[in-house]
Amino acid sequence: MDDAPFDADHVAANREHWNANADDWVASGERNWARAEPVWGIWGVPESELGMLPADMTGMDAVELGCGTGYVSAWMARRGATVTGIDASERQLATARRLAAEHRVPLTLVHGNAEATPFADASFDFAVSEYGAAIWCDPQVWIREAHRLLRPGGRLVFLGNHPLTTVCSPWDGSAMVRELIRPYFGMHATDWREVEVDPGGVEFNLPISDWFRLFRQVGFAVEDYLEPRPGDDAEGVAFYASADWARNWPCEQVWKLRKPAG
Repeated sequence: MDDAPFDADHVAANREHWNANADDWVASGERNWARAEPVWGIWGVPESELGMLPADMTGMDAVELGCGTGYVSAWMARRGATVTGIDASERQLATARRLAAEHRVPLTLVHGNAEATPFADASFDFAVSEYGAAIWCDPQVWIREAHRLLRPGGRLVFLGNHPLTTVCSPWDGSAMVRELIRPYFGMHATDWREVEVDPGGVEFNLPISDWFRLFRQVGFAVEDYLEPRPGDDAEGVAFYASADWARNWPCEQVWKLRKPAG
């Protein structure tokens, strides 16, 4: 398929960031492709605990918004779904295509912007994002796009950073602290490109009340909201959070939404 539009500044910035760092995610992509059962987020919380995917996806059309190396798409395909993944990084997609061929998993992989996909209205029964569109796309845009893509009764499930991760992140980009650093109200885009520690791209989040308001405005019903925690055996620091921090305060969130049937 042709590329979807790459208009917004944050989309171009994040595309550049993920292309530049694609090699760093090959090994984790290979590990996740090889898993018999899904695990989620930075702490590898098991699917049995979070229930991110339907157990049987036979006959379903599913889309992964911001698919990266494609392992979530593979998990859905192995559950019986016909799966399409879209991602802004052509280098991440190259890894996804290689692994799909090696594992003989049929996927349709599209280079494009999850905020403005090339797909027709009501094309899918299920949409998912794990640290893809969930944090790298503007929620005011991609949530509406996901709603457009889903058939009546379809579901959107996504996992990303909890709002507290923004509030407790130091200005220099270092790991989260046990203090309130940034404002909670009014959060939207956080630009990590010029920070001193581990510069990145442009991430998005909202206060929880704004998430609820957005879902209501768009037309989604909230089925569940989860705040995953690391297991008892987790230790050390994973990306931006220590295991001790994440046991005491939520660093990730899961939203489960449904587009009403009528």
